[in-house]
Formats: sequence, C-alpha cells, structure tokens
Amino acid sequence: MKLEIERKFLVEAAVWEGADFPSAEIRQGYFCRGEDYSLRVRIQDARALLTIKGKPDGITRKEFEYEIPLADAEEMLREFCCDRIIEKTRYYIPWKGFTWEVDQYYGANQGLITAEIELPDEQTQFDRPGWLGREVSQDLRYSNESLATNPLPERSKKQS
Repeated sequence: MKLEIERKFLVEAAVWEGADFPSAEIRQGYFCRGEDYSLRVRIQDARALLTIKGKPDGITRKEFEYEIPLADAEEMLREFCCDRIIEKTRYYIPWKGFTWEVDQYYGANQGLITAEIELPDEQTQFDRPGWLGREVSQDLRYSNESLATNPLPERSKKQS
C-alpha cells in the first residue's frame, strides 16, 4: 500500500507551449463510488492500470495500483465506466527538485488545466512556479473523479 500525498493547483499559463516536456495521453474512467474509496481504470499511452484510492485525509490518502491487460482496461471503460470518463494530456515538468504533473483536459472539461505535485510528507516545503494559480487540493470539484461525473462549467475553469 502506498500513501499518496498530493497538492493540486489551477494553472494560469500554458507552460508547455514551445517546450519539449515529456507527456502522456490519458483516458480514465470511474466505477460507481464506494463510501470510503474510489475505483478507476486508466489507460496511459499503451499501459493500463486499475487503481483504488481511499478517502482523503487532508492531502493524504491510501492508494493501491495494479497493472492490467490493455484489452481488459478498454472493456472496463466501455462496460462499467460509461460516461464517467475523462481525457487529458499530462505533461511532466521538472521544477526545483520536483516533477509537476500538468494536466490539460479535453471533452466536457475542455479549457481546464491543473498541476499536481506529489510530496514525501504533508509538511514538505516546495517552491511554487510562477504559472501556478489557486490551490484546489481540498476542493473536491477538481478531483478527477468529480470531473468525470460533474464537469466544471467554463466559468469555474478560469482564474478570477
């Protein structure tokens, strides 16, 4: 079992434009939610993962992740996730000792860009890149599961 300690922010600028950052195409879907967990299937490029995440405690939660056959993931998305699917491009941006994962969303969440940083513990200090906007770590509307079931209206995606 792994603990995921993560902070999430809105992004104010397209940091990857004109840069050659590594990226991955991601399609992930969510099964019906349990009271204390979420279950998702993700296809990232040609790799498939089944992930169970526990209920958040602040910015920390338990996470179990298993690689599964790609064909099984495709079928799970079709059969069990239906319209609870998000699509995004993830960019990996190194910044002062950490790698930021910047997600550019498509489909119903078109226009939304978020950045996440995984930390070794909740007290870890880090420098904020200038392109970060408002922190949304504990705003459940910005969780990928919520974005899959309740896309954000255009006005919620903008910095105000």
